Amino acid sequence: MVHSLPKGCSTANKPMSPSGERPNSLPTAGAKNEHQPLVFDASILGSNIPSEFIWPDHEKPCPEVPELVIPTIDLGVLLSGDPLAVSKAAELVNEACRKHGFFLVVNHGVDSGLLDKAHHYMDLFFGLQLSEKRKAQRKLGQNYGYASSFIGRYSSKLPRKETLSLRYSPYSQNTVELYLVSMMGEDFRHFGRLYQEYCEVMSKLSLRIMELIGISLGLEQAYFRDFFEDNDSVLRLNHYPPCQKHDLTLGTGPHSDSTSLTILHQDQVGGLQVFEDEKWHSLTPIPGALVINIGDTFMALSNGIYKSCLHRALVKNQTVRRSLAFFLCPRMDKTVTPPAGLVNPENQRIYPNFTGATLLEFTQKHYRSDMKTLDAFSYWLQEQKSNKKLP
Repeated sequence: MVHSLPKGCSTANKPMSPSGERPNSLPTAGAKNEHQPLVFDASILGSNIPSEFIWPDHEKPCPEVPELVIPTIDLGVLLSGDPLAVSKAAELVNEACRKHGFFLVVNHGVDSGLLDKAHHYMDLFFGLQLSEKRKAQRKLGQNYGYASSFIGRYSSKLPRKETLSLRYSPYSQNTVELYLVSMMGEDFRHFGRLYQEYCEVMSKLSLRIMELIGISLGLEQAYFRDFFEDNDSVLRLNHYPPCQKHDLTLGTGPHSDSTSLTILHQDQVGGLQVFEDEKWHSLTPIPGALVINIGDTFMALSNGIYKSCLHRALVKNQTVRRSLAFFLCPRMDKTVTPPAGLVNPENQRIYPNFTGATLLEFTQKHYRSDMKTLDAFSYWLQEQKSNKKLP
């Protein structure tokens, strides 16, 4: 059930309606900008904030919000051989994912040196001149490459951030390294190797988490691990420059992740907020812990049992905020359909079958992700099939 949002701390995005309205659809490629093209360059913007980055009053950051209470899961229990400890951890995951989809993991095995280096290299990349970063410019319809805000894709309520997204698959050798070398040049080979390693570590970690999630849903431990073993995932480097008028804008607007599972490592600056129980909550960084959240694809895969929750990121007035988000996704052509054990007369099918490639097309070309993306996507799928544009 999607709750109404409180006045002053809400989001106005609405799903695609059966009447044919598309209030959250993206502008067509043929739309023209009569004004001078907008450029997001944090090095020259300073305190200036163009109107495109100013959010409506009802979506602006809330000054004071409560802390979100989420469980901390010790992943060491999977290797402990203690069935009671595994059962307790699975129970905590089940409770959190039915409610809002967020939990923390510790004892995850990710080397702190790798995390530190990944953040350092991020600083080096985003410290480059805009013209250099644009060598890896993200193209329309793609989910990888460099993006300065989402200028050219959205025309209002722009997020005040820049990102570098890197596509990864465990069955494609050195994809991250080769991509960065091809876009940025040979000097970025060491950069590519570092993020190649980071993706490999996160992919393996995500499969371990999927084992626990499988147990938490009463399935075989290997079910979701096997499903995602040949994943086609994305690592996103997020850079949120400070803004003196930070109370007027957002680093990332309210949305749910369209992917399956997100593993987030954020710096200690803070700024992540989650919408739960009809209000926004903060999620303060804890050293050594990784933030895990369920995405839309897994909500469909669990037949709606586990929730993909609305969240957003704030910007600070004096401090840069950084984060690394690994988005686990199934192989692009793999059909997303819930296991038989999660479908019964009390919990009948909610979402149609789909592939990652089709969902990517929808979110990149037709719809700006919000809290109703999956519902809008389901309606769009039915519409496409009725028009025989999809098999």
